[in-house]
Amino acid sequence: MAILVKLDGLLHDRRMTLSELADRVDITLANLSILKTGKARAIRFSTLEAICEALQCQPGDLLDYAASVKKTKPFQNKA
Repeated sequence: MAILVKLDGLLHDRRMTLSELADRVDITLANLSILKTGKARAIRFSTLEAICEALQCQPGDLLDYAASVKKTKPFQNKA
């Protein structure tokens, strides 16, 4: 199971760059990039609220739940 972040699509639909969103939300570009790529482990409600306000969307427009997506651990050679 996984929570998917649909930030790319929302930015495209709003014709907004990640840098512009970072400025509007007052979050670092690096942290916003981590969220966009799905590598974030958590998000504060205040950040979620600011992103939704800047993009004029609902949290459900930004986040999706996919039960069939499984995360695997990278292969490690134990030689």
